Amino acid sequence: MGRRCGSAGRAVTVAALLAGGLAGLSLAQTPEPSAAPPAAAAAANATQQGDPHRGKELSYTCLGCHGIDGYRNAYPDYSVPKLEGQSPEYLVAALHGYRDGDRAHLTMHSQASELSDQDIADIAVFFAGKPLTATGKAKGAVPKAATLCTSCHGQDGVAIAPMYPSLAGQHQDYLVRAIEEYQHGGRKNPIMKGFAAPLKPAEIAEIAAYFSALTPALKTEPRPYTRFSAQ
Repeated sequence: MGRRCGSAGRAVTVAALLAGGLAGLSLAQTPEPSAAPPAAAAAANATQQGDPHRGKELSYTCLGCHGIDGYRNAYPDYSVPKLEGQSPEYLVAALHGYRDGDRAHLTMHSQASELSDQDIADIAVFFAGKPLTATGKAKGAVPKAATLCTSCHGQDGVAIAPMYPSLAGQHQDYLVRAIEEYQHGGRKNPIMKGFAAPLKPAEIAEIAAYFSALTPALKTEPRPYTRFSAQ
């Protein structure tokens, strides 16, 4: 039975990805491939200066949700995204999105609003750990609905550039939630909104099922020294 994180609970996420962990299409603050917006460029620069040791110290509240396997957001109910293996550049962009109100999640906005740019950079490199490495190869046939997604999120679910989120192994329900948020304005990214807008529920489910099954996969960062630890 997964534990739950309320909308007003403690956490600093992605997501993803994401639901995500969309946590994944999250699925994320996805800029145009040819021209990253200034905010994304600044976030990427800040990530290069991130200190994972300081990030670990700052992440105690984040691990309350993102450090427990099976933890779930409540109202609405969906899996909290996996973050380990994600690119730090993407995690920085996502946290900036929550802080700036471009992503609608009360708890994440509340937590992120208290973070400086340096705090965000440090937390991002801690959670990213060792980012996934792309193989460049599809694992079986890519569903038609997911074909366009792979141009940024990779044939194997590992993003082709650090500014995009990797989706491999992300929780399926988180990916569904992220796409729906792009459709309905919960995430204010015009590029992703354009991609997500025409998708039907069956296509969203197909996309989420495909990426969630891919390996090597994103993981839950274990919360140390508690009975809720993943390891």
